[in-house]
Amino acid sequence: MLPVAANFKLLALARLLNGSGEVRLGKSDAHPRFDPGAPVHDGPLDGAGLRPHHGARAGVVRDASANRLVQCAPARAFSVQQSFPTDHPKPLIQRPIGNASLLEIMKNMIDTARVKPRAGFFDSVAMGNAIQANNGFAHRTDHAGKRGARQFGPIIPPAMKNLSDWLAHCERLHPATIELGLERVRAVAQRMELAFACPVITVAGTNGKGSTCAMLDSVLTHAGYRTGLYTSPHLVRFAERCRIQGQVVDDEDLVPFFERVEAARGDVSLTYFEFTTLAILARLAAAALDVVILEVGLGGRLDAVNVVDPDCAVITSIDLDHMEFLGPDREAIGYEKAGIMRTGRPVVVSDPAPPRSVMDRAREIGAELWCAGRDFHVSGDRQQWSWQGRGRRYSGLAFPALRGANQLVNAAGVIAALQALRDRLPVNAQALRNGLVLVEWPGRFQIIPGEPALVLDVAHNPHAVATLAENLDAMGFYPATHAVFGAMADKDVAGMLARVDPLVDRWYFCDLPTPRAASATDLMSAWRGVSRHAGAHGSVAGKPSEALQAALAAADPADRIIVFGSFFTVGGVLQDGLPRRSARHLGA
Repeated sequence: MLPVAANFKLLALARLLNGSGEVRLGKSDAHPRFDPGAPVHDGPLDGAGLRPHHGARAGVVRDASANRLVQCAPARAFSVQQSFPTDHPKPLIQRPIGNASLLEIMKNMIDTARVKPRAGFFDSVAMGNAIQANNGFAHRTDHAGKRGARQFGPIIPPAMKNLSDWLAHCERLHPATIELGLERVRAVAQRMELAFACPVITVAGTNGKGSTCAMLDSVLTHAGYRTGLYTSPHLVRFAERCRIQGQVVDDEDLVPFFERVEAARGDVSLTYFEFTTLAILARLAAAALDVVILEVGLGGRLDAVNVVDPDCAVITSIDLDHMEFLGPDREAIGYEKAGIMRTGRPVVVSDPAPPRSVMDRAREIGAELWCAGRDFHVSGDRQQWSWQGRGRRYSGLAFPALRGANQLVNAAGVIAALQALRDRLPVNAQALRNGLVLVEWPGRFQIIPGEPALVLDVAHNPHAVATLAENLDAMGFYPATHAVFGAMADKDVAGMLARVDPLVDRWYFCDLPTPRAASATDLMSAWRGVSRHAGAHGSVAGKPSEALQAALAAADPADRIIVFGSFFTVGGVLQDGLPRRSARHLGA
């Protein structure tokens, strides 16, 4: 291996051989002139497309593709060889090395020529400095088939060791958390040849999506089918988003499918949700399933899940949420949800009063519409209920295991969807009954047994919180109600607080571990602006578990504690399992 100083001369020789422009070997941490405190500087692209980085302040370089700084391993610099013919969009050879010798440069060129005949000496073979970041070498470009291309492409990740590494990589890939649109996702899905050989049910809606998916999964599992389920977001572990046969997959089971997405995406920039959705869809497609159930993330028409054509669509309740993306009113939001419909295929609308835009879209594209109150009906009393629709009736049904009056609306839509697919997925009455009674779905008006009473609910918009308030009213009398509340700053926080404020005697506002979240102090200020409950008190905590502990310390055994406002809030109190309660008077 030759010293660094000699390598500059050898690289100049390599430039003459391959005809590329300027290539400079950046300074490494072993080089006496390396200055970790030097300002970040992006030099011009050389002829092979490398952008030299002359310094690495605290291990930070600039990712020009995203116009942002990338955190790198502190003060570690590597030389990286890339070889690719001018008519090939990807590097055929890429090696991180310490300092390159002429022999190594020549070997790189020869190896490229072996992969692609007539490539090598007179095509783009380059050396360049790269600061090794957690998400790859922050210098790489793709050439799009021509020498000297100056397009700055995505960072190539190193080998990822586990799911946590991949999720961290996904978080850094795209400058936006949400970017609606199907072009990028569809392009990658096509490269992956992503397809399902079984019926697919896609569920969209403002509230009730997760519960509907859980009931579908439970009923079909009890009917003997091998099911796959994708939902989002998760409460505690990312892998909760992917279930096969009702069981959460192992973290390591997902890693090969993240690798498949990365290999297929090339230059395509994907958001965290898009990347992870494609990985989970690929996992489900490889599982030899009888049926797949998919929950839409946001909206429907432009959501990543919508790259899959459903055999049956289900649209649950529609209300105001994510209006900055979906539109200002229920009609606009309904149109976006209706985007999951397909011509000639059934769509079940379980919202009792859907926006006209949903109905109009179904007629416009010729979807087979099943509408609550028209094509199917429910009736019952406090002990049991019945479902009737299109020549079929189920009587004497026990209420779903998921609590709350809204779950009957969701269950009715589930039965309608199963009826719409009965020719392909027949389900007997006993499987239907068992599936509804035995379904489990954490965080949906989930009552944890013990004292004081503990209610967990991921309600995170005024419509869902209004339903929560109704369900709390139906629980009966409690001397005092304590509320642990954390929420996103972009939600209608005042609207949520106003709906439930009359029922709450003491508030515990908490910070959440995401930049999107409103601070605990801001939440308490919002509460003070809407509260009309004389005598109610408020306090702040650094995280949900601390807020819950404060509530437990103040609550009597006969009291009630509710935790709501966000998946992060409920997930925060479930991080270490179900909370253990020891109210101050228990055991006294």
